[in-house]
Amino acid sequence: RCNHLRRCSAAAAAFSTLKPTAAAPQAPPLGKYAVPSRYLQPHPSNNITPHIASLVGRDLHLRPSHPIGIIRSKIQEYFASLSTDNNTTYTIFDAEDPIVTSQQCFDDLLIPSDHPGRAPSDTYYVTDSSLLRTHTSAHQSQHLRSGVDAFLCCGDVYRRDEIDATHYPAFHQMEGVKLMSNESMIGADGLNEEQWLQSPECQLIEADLKATLEGLMDHLFGPTEKRWNDDFFPFTQPSYELEIYHNDEWMEVLGCGVIHEQVLHLSNRSDRRGWAFGLGLERLAMILFKIPDIRLFWTEDERFHRQFKEGKIVEFQPYSKFPPVFKDIAFWTNDESTANQDDFVENDFFDLVRSTAGDLVEKIELIDSFTHPKTGRSSRCYRISYRSMDRNLTNEEIDGLQFKVRDETATLGCELR
Repeated sequence: RCNHLRRCSAAAAAFSTLKPTAAAPQAPPLGKYAVPSRYLQPHPSNNITPHIASLVGRDLHLRPSHPIGIIRSKIQEYFASLSTDNNTTYTIFDAEDPIVTSQQCFDDLLIPSDHPGRAPSDTYYVTDSSLLRTHTSAHQSQHLRSGVDAFLCCGDVYRRDEIDATHYPAFHQMEGVKLMSNESMIGADGLNEEQWLQSPECQLIEADLKATLEGLMDHLFGPTEKRWNDDFFPFTQPSYELEIYHNDEWMEVLGCGVIHEQVLHLSNRSDRRGWAFGLGLERLAMILFKIPDIRLFWTEDERFHRQFKEGKIVEFQPYSKFPPVFKDIAFWTNDESTANQDDFVENDFFDLVRSTAGDLVEKIELIDSFTHPKTGRSSRCYRISYRSMDRNLTNEEIDGLQFKVRDETATLGCELR
C-alpha cells in the first residue's frame, strides 16, 4: 500500500483564504472512449456503476498541464533521451481501448484463474470475458505480437478498492517493455529455467533494467538514494520492487522484472528475452507535487488547474480546507439461516457508497465488527467521512445522501441495525 501523504494544518490554513474564480471553468473535451453507455451494458456479469462509466475517457494523462500529464511527459522524455545512448526507440501507446479481454488482462500474463484480482469484487466487468483493464500490462501481449521491441503504454486503469486519500477506483499507469537484441542473448539458447536464471544473459537484462529505472528516478526526483527488493509477479521472473529515499522515508515507486519466458511464448516472441516495468502516475504525482488527496486529480476546479503548467513540477498550494461531515452506518451482513457464514464483500459496499455520493466521500473506515455469540450473525459498523474539496457541506445535504446509502445497503443482502 502506498504511504498516505499528509499536509500540515498550518499550511492548509495559510491558503484557506484564496478565493475561487467567479465562474466555473469549462471542462476539457472528452476522449473518444467517453461513452458511458458502452460500459453500462445489461449483462448479468456487468458490475460497472454510472460513476465509474463517467470517468472513462477523461484522459487526464493526455492533458499537458495536468499533473498526471506532466509526469507522463517527463517519463516519455527520459526514455526518448535513451535512444541516442543505446539506439533503442520506445514506441508510445497512450490511447488504447480501456475495454480488454480477460485473456489479455490475466491469461496472457499467467495470472491464475483463482487469483483474487480476477474476482468481481476487485475488477469491473463489462461481460463474462471483457472488462475495464486493471493494469496497462493488459496491452503487453498485443504489442509484443505486433512486433514492437520496445514501448511505453500509458492509460487509465480501474480497480474496486477501499476509499481513502490515496485510493481511487480509477487511476493511471505507465507500462514499459524492452526486448534485448538477439546477439546479446545467444548464450541463453537451450537453457532450462534454473540455468536461465543463473545465466549471464539474465543478469545482463537485470542490470540493464535496473540502470534504466534508476536513471528514470534521478530524472524525476534528482539524484536520490535507491534500494531494490525481491518481489513476485506472475509475469516476470525474477521480479523486483524499487524504493527511493525521499523526504526522509523510503517509498515504493514501481515494480518490474525480467519477462517470464511463457509470457513471451504466448505473445509469439519465444525467440526473444527482455524486461518490463509498471508504475502508478498518481503515486508519483502525489509525491512530486505534494497533492494530499487523490480526488483532486479529477476536479475541474480552476483553483487546482491554474497552479500547473506544462513541463513544470511545482508544489500544490491548498486553496481550501472544508470540515468533514461524519456519518456512521451499522448492519448485519447475514441472517440466522446463514449463521457463521458471511459472504459480505466489502468492495461492494464501497462501490455502493461511491455511486451514491460520488467524490464527496473522502474516506470509509471500519470502526467495529463482531459476531453474535448466540445467533452467529455478523455485524459491521462503518464511519463515512464526507468532505468537499470545493465548498462547505451541510448536515441536511449529507443526511439525504446517507439515507440513500442506507436504503441501497439492503440491496447487498444486509439488514440495518
